[in-house]
Parts: sequence; C-alpha cells; structure tokens
Amino acid sequence: MSLPAEVHAVIVAYDPDPPALATLLARLAPQVAHLIVVDNADRAPARAVIAAAAAAAGAELLCIGHNSGIAHAQNAGVARAIELGARQVLLSDDDSAPAPDMVQRLQAAARTAPARTAAVGPRVFDTREPASTLVFRDTWLGPRRAALAPGQTLSAAFLVASGCLIEVDAWRAIGPMREDLFIDHVDLEWGVRARRAGWSLLAVGDAALAHRLGDRVLRPWFLGGRRVHVHSPVRNYYLARNTLLLMRGGALPAGWRLGYAIWLAKYIGFNALLVAPRGRRLRMFARALADALAKRSGALSSTPNTVSD
Repeated sequence: MSLPAEVHAVIVAYDPDPPALATLLARLAPQVAHLIVVDNADRAPARAVIAAAAAAAGAELLCIGHNSGIAHAQNAGVARAIELGARQVLLSDDDSAPAPDMVQRLQAAARTAPARTAAVGPRVFDTREPASTLVFRDTWLGPRRAALAPGQTLSAAFLVASGCLIEVDAWRAIGPMREDLFIDHVDLEWGVRARRAGWSLLAVGDAALAHRLGDRVLRPWFLGGRRVHVHSPVRNYYLARNTLLLMRGGALPAGWRLGYAIWLAKYIGFNALLVAPRGRRLRMFARALADALAKRSGALSSTPNTVSD
C-alpha cells in the first residue's frame, strides 16, 4: 500500500508508557507520510523516553520544553505539519492504539463524505471495556454516547481528538484548538466551533482506535453497575472549570448548557463525596468554581489568564 502523502500525524506525548508509545509509533508509521512527536513533558525522564521512541520510529521530534497543555501542543504540531505540506493531519495521544488500517479507512470515508466535512474520526473504545464506544451523537441536552458498528458512519456532536483526521482547509477556516482551556473539553470546544461555522464531523465505524479514558473505571452498585470513569483531582479541576467556562462563555447551545449543568452537578457530587481523596477533590472543585466565576483559565499551576465572553 502506498503511503498517503498528504497525511501527517501529530502525536502529543506527556508522560508516556514506553512500550505503549513505541507500539503507537510503529503502528502509525506505515500509515502516514510523516510522524511529528510533540514532547510536552515536564520531567527529564519522560523527555528521554519520548526522544528515544521518536528516534526509533524515524519521527520528527518537536520539543516544547514543558507541559504547555494539550491544545498548545496540538496546535504546534499541526502548524509544523502544515509547514511541511500536509493536507490532512491526524491527531493522537500517546496512550492510543490505532488499528493497522485506521488511517486508510478514515481517508476512504473522508473521500466520500459530504462537502464541508471538517474531520473524520474512528470508532474509539476504551481498552478496559471494548464493547463501549467513545462516539457521541448530538441531542438537545448535549453529546450522548452512541453505538457505532463497523460499516456504519455517524454525524458526530464532536470527535475525540485522538485518532481524528482533520482537513487542513477546515483547520484554517475554523481556527486552532483553544489553548487557554489547557486540557479537557478542548476537542469538544473545537467541534462545537466547527459545526457552528457550518462544518460537519463524521465518526467512522470501520476505523478503530483503542484509548484509555480516565485513570480507572468504577461500577458502583447503587448505579446498577453503570460505568463511571474516575480522573485525578487535578483533572477534576480542569473538567469542572472548563465545563463552567464553556457554559458561561456562550460556546455551547442553550440545551447543551442545561445538560452540562446537570452532568456537572452529578460529577461533582459523585467525586467529592464518594471517591478518595475526597477532601482534595472538594478543594479542586471549589477552586474550579472560583476560577470559572472569575473567568480565569490556563494551567492550574501557573498564573492564570482571564477570558472574556
């Protein structure tokens, strides 16, 4: 199979598992014309792992020098891909595992997709629960998980960034990822902005990618065994703060704002009351609320920015 010369892959690496990163790059290398590994690590050991993996895979290494946030790292990688002549850019996290034919199948879907399709994405599933897909349809209360089988496509509310194949022309028209969000809801916001500008997003059942969501999965008995993805307290902060920023900033449709208000109340209640360390989670949620009310964004550990409506 000839390489799709117009496709460049941008892999953002922060603190990767060495075998997982090596496997990811080995799987992507035959599927794209060029690999760009964005080193977004804070620690020297992680940077060494990333550099070694990139060298072994023949990938270009783009060093940020610190954790600049997923959005900034993605934007830097995409800018470099466009500079090299890419017409399509594939985004990936460092813990994802694409199928050997994922890019080929995404490209095939993109060629037959309706006009003004900004991006196509695979059938993403969690490695711990392969039957459950991370594909989201649009409802009046916001994105809801949707079943997506091989052979099917779905007009998506947004696409999970990892595995997303973006048209460069669409990227130029829609704009880059919103860097002040730092992490969490970055792909959601870009998808909402794309659809608001008249572009569509397509999930492709024939393309598959395994991806971990959250640190662990709980199945509380009082929820009837329903799966709950648990994140670290720091990620609790970003999820809550960015949800509130998007709600109050007018980025979300009215129905979505209601849906996310209901979701956030349940999310805070579950994590702050039932998941250790409860005290730290409660403090993170309180800070998220205060920062969102003050319209502060950026990295938690740095002097935050102030965002305007």
